[in-house]
Amino acid sequence: MSDRRLTVCACVQVDKQHQSKDSVYFRDGLRRIDFILSYVEDKDGERKEERRKIYEANLKNVGLQLELEDKSESEDGKTYFLKIHTPWDVLATYADVLKIKVPFKVNDVPDNHEAPASWLFTPLRLPDHVMHPEPDYFTSPFDKSKTDFFLIDDKETFFPPSTRNRIVYYILSRCTYNKDDKLNKDKRGIKRLLNNGTYTSAFPLHDCRYWTRSRDSSCESERYSLYRYWARFLRFYKEQPLNLIRRYYGEKIGIYFAWLGFYTEMLFYAAVVGLACFIYGAATKEICDENIGGNIVMCPLCDKKCGYWKLNSTCNSTWQSHLFDNTATVFFAIFMGIWVTLFLEFWKRRQARLEYEWDLVDFEEEQQRLQLRPEYETKCTSKRLNRVTQEMEPYLPVTSKLARSCLSGATVLFWISLIIASIIGVIAYRLAVFAALASFMKDSPTNKLEVVGSLITPQLATSVTASCINFIIIMILNFLYERVAIWITDMEIPKTHVEYENKLTVKMFLFQFVNYYSSCFYVAFFKGKFVGYPGKYAYMFNEWSGLRNEECDPGGCLIELTTQLVIVMAGKQVWGNIQEALVPWLQNWWKSRSARSHPESLYSRWEQDYDLQNFSQFGLFYEYLEMGKIEGAFGFITLFVASFPLAPLLALMNNILEVRVDAWKLTTQFRRPVAAKAHSIGAWDEILNMIAIFSVVTNAFIVAFTSDMIPRLVYLYAYHPGTELTMKGYINNSLSIFNISEIPFKNSPDPSENPPWFSSSVTTCRYRDYRYPPGHEHEYSHTMQFWHILAAKMAFIIIMEHVVFVVKFFVAWIIPDVPSDVKARVKRERYLIQEYLHNYEVEKLKLQLSQSGDQCICPEIASTVKHEVLSECLT
Repeated sequence: MSDRRLTVCACVQVDKQHQSKDSVYFRDGLRRIDFILSYVEDKDGERKEERRKIYEANLKNVGLQLELEDKSESEDGKTYFLKIHTPWDVLATYADVLKIKVPFKVNDVPDNHEAPASWLFTPLRLPDHVMHPEPDYFTSPFDKSKTDFFLIDDKETFFPPSTRNRIVYYILSRCTYNKDDKLNKDKRGIKRLLNNGTYTSAFPLHDCRYWTRSRDSSCESERYSLYRYWARFLRFYKEQPLNLIRRYYGEKIGIYFAWLGFYTEMLFYAAVVGLACFIYGAATKEICDENIGGNIVMCPLCDKKCGYWKLNSTCNSTWQSHLFDNTATVFFAIFMGIWVTLFLEFWKRRQARLEYEWDLVDFEEEQQRLQLRPEYETKCTSKRLNRVTQEMEPYLPVTSKLARSCLSGATVLFWISLIIASIIGVIAYRLAVFAALASFMKDSPTNKLEVVGSLITPQLATSVTASCINFIIIMILNFLYERVAIWITDMEIPKTHVEYENKLTVKMFLFQFVNYYSSCFYVAFFKGKFVGYPGKYAYMFNEWSGLRNEECDPGGCLIELTTQLVIVMAGKQVWGNIQEALVPWLQNWWKSRSARSHPESLYSRWEQDYDLQNFSQFGLFYEYLEMGKIEGAFGFITLFVASFPLAPLLALMNNILEVRVDAWKLTTQFRRPVAAKAHSIGAWDEILNMIAIFSVVTNAFIVAFTSDMIPRLVYLYAYHPGTELTMKGYINNSLSIFNISEIPFKNSPDPSENPPWFSSSVTTCRYRDYRYPPGHEHEYSHTMQFWHILAAKMAFIIIMEHVVFVVKFFVAWIIPDVPSDVKARVKRERYLIQEYLHNYEVEKLKLQLSQSGDQCICPEIASTVKHEVLSECLT
C-alpha cells in the first residue's frame, strides 16, 4: 500500500512539474478552475474532516467537479487546495436562477454618442486591445430551456470568469454541510466553514502573474494588461479600461472605479476655480499698518497667564487669513454649491449609461427577489407567502425587527455621545493648554527665528496640537466603531446583500460625520462666538473651572478652521495610503518569503494567490467610505470649502493617487475578489445628495459668521467715514474699548506676564466686539452696528441659500437623469425581447406540429399577439 502511495505522489509531482505555473485548469488541461478552497489539518481535524467530507459531497451532488491538491504538493507542505470546476449544465442552471443577461441579437440602434472635439483627448486614451471593446448586443435574462435562442458560440467561454466565480460562490454560500438539512439549518455556507476553521480560505484565481504575460496560451493575461495599463502610477493621465475592469472583477468594482474616475474629472474644474480664488487672495493681500496696530493695546486672551499685547503682532495671521477670506470666497462658495449639483446630475447620466451597457437595468428588483442573504435564510425560521412570487419565503417578525432596530439605534447613539464627549475633552485641552503656552512661549527661542518666529504663536501651537490629538482620537474611535457597526448590522439580520450594505453604510456615515467633523463645526460655528467681554467672560463649565471660552486667533477663526481641515485631511490621506498600500505589501512579502526559494514550477497559480491578502466582503465598502464619506475628500470640498479654496486641488491630487493605489493593490496585493453585481453606488447616492444640500447651509454660515466678510461690507456701505467708499478706519471701528481698572483681579494678568512696554499710563484695552465704551449710558452693551451686522449675516444666509438652491433645482430639472439615446435603446431592447421570444415560440411550435404531422397553424393569432407585444412595449 505504501508503494502505491509513493507511486501516485511521484506521478502527481511529474504532472505538476510539466504544468505551467500560470495554469488555471485541472490536471487534464481542459476543465477551468473557477474557485479554490484551502485547508490545513489541525488538532480538531476529525470534526472538520467530517464537515468537509459532507460539504464536498453535497457540492458534487449539485454538479460541481472537484480536484484535490495534496499538502505534499504545496510549498509549505501543510496546505491542501481543493479546485472547483463548474460544468456547462450547472452554469446554465444557475444563470437561469440568477437571471444573468446574455446576448441574443446584435444591437441595431446607431450609436451617436460622441463627445465634441474628442480628438483632443487622444493622448489620454488607451489602445483598443486594452479598453476591451465588445460588440454591442441586445441582451435578455438567460433561460436554460431556450439555449438556441441566445448567441452561444462556445460554451466554455460564453460565461466570463467573473460570472463563473459569482455562480460558484452563490452555490458555496447555500450548500449545507450536514447530512439532513432539516436537522440543523444553521450548518450551511462557506462563510461559516471559514469562520469555524474548516477551510482557511476561499477565492477565485487570478489569470496570470501581474508583471508578465502568461506563458500558457490557453490562459488569459487580463491581469497583466490591467497592471501595465491601469495600475501603474505613470498611467495616471490615462483613461481607465472600465470594460476590462468590469469583465475581470465584476460590475460592482467596475462601477466604483467609474465613479471614482468621474469624480476625479469633475474635481479638475473645481480645483482650477479654487486655485484662481487663492491666487486672487494672495494678489490682493492687505497691508498691515504698523502705525495703527502699534498704538492699539489689546486685552488679555486668557486669565492670569496672558498679558496685554499690541495689535500689530497679528499682521502675519491677518495676512494668512486674507488668503482664504476675501471677496472671492463668496463667489467660490456659490460656485461649489452649483458644482456639486452638476457633479451629481452628470453622474446619474453616466451611471444610467453604464447600467445599460453592463446589463444592469432592472437589476435591483432581481437582487431583492432572488438573492437573499444566506444568513437571513438561516436565522429566520418563520415563513410567509410572497404575494409576488406566490412562494413561501423566510421573514423576520415585526416585534423581533423592532427590538433589534431599537438596540442598534441605542448603540449608535451611545457611540456618537462618546465622540461628542471626546471632542469636549479636546476643547478643554485647548482652553487649559493655551494659557500655559502663552506663558511658556513668551520668552521662547523660536520667537527670534527670522522667517517663522513671528508665525509660531500660542494660538497656532494650541490649534495644531489640538488638531493632532483630535486626529488620533478620530482614528482610535474609527477603528473601534467599524467593528461595532458590523456587529449591530449582523444583529439586525438584513434581508439582502444590498440592504446589508446600505444599513452598514448609514451607520458608518452617521458615526464618521460626527467623528470627523465635530471639531470642525466647533471651530467654525462656536469658537469665539460666546466669549463675553472683559469683566464678564463666559466659561466652559462654570466660573470656578477656570476654563474661559476660547477666543479666535487675532486673524480670525477662518485660518484655524483651515488648519484643522488640512491636518485631518492630509493626515487621513497619509494614514490611509499606509494602510492600503504599504501594510498589504509588507504582509505579502513576509508570507511569500519562503516560496521565493522554490523552483518556479512548484509555485502554482493557486499558491501564489493564497499568499496574497484576502479581499473581504467589506473591501469595496471601505473604498467608498474612503472617497465618499465625510472623512474623505467629498466632505471636505463641499461642507467647508468656503474656508479653504485649495481643498478641491488637494482632493484632486489625492484622487489621482487613490485611483492608481486602489488599482495597484487590487491587481497585485489582493486575491481576486468574488465578482458581484451592482447597478449604482448604492446608499452613497442619497448620502452624497444630502451632503450637497447640507453643504450650502454650512458654507453660507461660514461666510456669514466665521469670515469677516459681512462686517467689512456693512462698514464699507453703512459706517465708513466721509462720502467716498473706503475701508479706512475699519480696524478701529471693529474693536471695542474696556477700562483696565474695571477688569476683575481673577481676570487680570500677573505682573510678570505683561510686556516691558506696558505701564500704568495705559488705562484702556481693546477687544473684538461691537459694544459701547465705558462712560456711555449703555456701556458694554451691544451697539446698533452689532445688530445691523447680525441682520446682514442672516439676510446673506437666506439670500445665498435661496440663490444656490434655485440654481441647483433648475440645473437638476433641465438635466435628465437618463440620456435620451439610452432610453431609446432600453425600449428597443424590451420590445425585441418580447418579439423575438414570441417568434421563437411560434417557430418552435411550427416545428413540433410539423414533426407530429399536424399543419394547423394560426397566423392570425400569431400576428395579433405580436401587435399586442408591440403596443405594450411602446407604452
